[in-house]
Amino acid sequence: MTTIASGTDTLTRDALTVLQPGFTGTTAPDWVLRRLGEGLASVGLFGRNIASDEQLAALTAQLRAEREDVLVAIDEEGGDVTRLEVRTGSSFPGNLALGAVDDEGLTRQVAAELGRRLADCGVNLNWAPSADVNSNPGNPVIGVRSFGAGTDLVARHTAAYVTGLQSAGVAACTKHFPGHGDTAVDSHHALPRIDVDASVLAERDLVPFRAAIAAGSRAVMSAHILVPALDPDRPATLSRRILTDLLRGELGYDGLIVTDGMEMRAIAGTYGIERGSVLAVAAGADAICVGGGLADEETVRRLRDALVEAVRSGELPEERLADAAERVRALARWTAAARADASRSVTADGDVGLRAARRALRLTGAEDFTPLTEPPYVAALTPVANIAVGDETPWGVAAELGRLLPGTETGSFAGADAGDEVLAAAGSRRVVAVVRDEHRHPWMAAALDTLLAARPDTVVVEMGVPGAEPRGALHVATHGAARVCGRAAAEVVAGV
Repeated sequence: MTTIASGTDTLTRDALTVLQPGFTGTTAPDWVLRRLGEGLASVGLFGRNIASDEQLAALTAQLRAEREDVLVAIDEEGGDVTRLEVRTGSSFPGNLALGAVDDEGLTRQVAAELGRRLADCGVNLNWAPSADVNSNPGNPVIGVRSFGAGTDLVARHTAAYVTGLQSAGVAACTKHFPGHGDTAVDSHHALPRIDVDASVLAERDLVPFRAAIAAGSRAVMSAHILVPALDPDRPATLSRRILTDLLRGELGYDGLIVTDGMEMRAIAGTYGIERGSVLAVAAGADAICVGGGLADEETVRRLRDALVEAVRSGELPEERLADAAERVRALARWTAAARADASRSVTADGDVGLRAARRALRLTGAEDFTPLTEPPYVAALTPVANIAVGDETPWGVAAELGRLLPGTETGSFAGADAGDEVLAAAGSRRVVAVVRDEHRHPWMAAALDTLLAARPDTVVVEMGVPGAEPRGALHVATHGAARVCGRAAAEVVAGV
């Protein structure tokens, strides 16, 4: 194990310590290993870094050979947002499915099993769960990533998820503070604004974060959102009023505060990542997440230098940077101790995700439905994926129906003519139409109008937020597009 390079001063080391950068490749590049020797204390992993559990375990072992206490973070929510199973779809349903079941014990079990898998692969910090109350039905970025639209429901399941995940020795990072559920803009693209009174925020959005803190969440992630009732000038990630006065002061939170990705346009497009990172640490953030899109040594060098220069110029108090770095090290110490405890107590439960997905199904028309015995045509009415979900993870029911009904064919459709195109492609086959957030996409609703007018025996599978009125010969709401959700729906359609 490499020690901190001689000549690396404390200030520079602290600046590196607060960064959580990403990198490309399924092995650690030389620059990451070198920076770990100079003080870098965390890395963030994404789908591009993962080919298999075995490869991921080898990668994290490579990192720990350089720095034993490194924090290895990942954006693994389960459900639609998966990095462990980015190429196959997740073995775990996401938050909305768990909220639909509303069994806190089950949520704990799912989170514990996900945590066990992460820990076995050497990951010890998960940027999850989402504690956002999905109060805006048109939200383009949260949706099924939320446990639901009810404050109490979200609070209870956030706490259960935190408890389950951390029982496996993996630190939870509850997000996106102070709540991203009432937004109509995706902060990957622009700066969302939430215009509600502080009393609404206190009674709705902050409640799940209070529950997470009470459950012992070791980390909290800030949101790149402007909330004028709390701070009219700066987004939450850069706001001392929100991170220090509210989160630390009023809510009494003492763990690690992590920023959402600083390369997201809400910050990078308005402040720039260097300026944004300095302002975030000054506001009270302890760890700078950057690496979803910017994954190179030059980015790390620029951010390190920006933090060092801000201290030297007097803009960033040196004690604030030192405090942030110490909080990172404290979390690393917690993960080492928690993992040792978890390895003696957590047992595998590989089927819990599928059990949860089956329980999350909501069926309309089932009493008059005769399961399919012939291979259907599966039409995926496919919206543009948001950046958090990505477009490389497969979704739908075609693969699972193909396994149960060999000969099943499928196609992907979008746009004004989607309905007519599906009818032409399906021919005489029974149609299974798979949608995702029908209520948010007029073209999708119109396509279903066309399909059901011509083929009223069409089966509809909604794999997003079920905000539209159920219709079709059978309507299956899965509350998410994880692989296990697709399997659960296919079992119903095929009568298995």
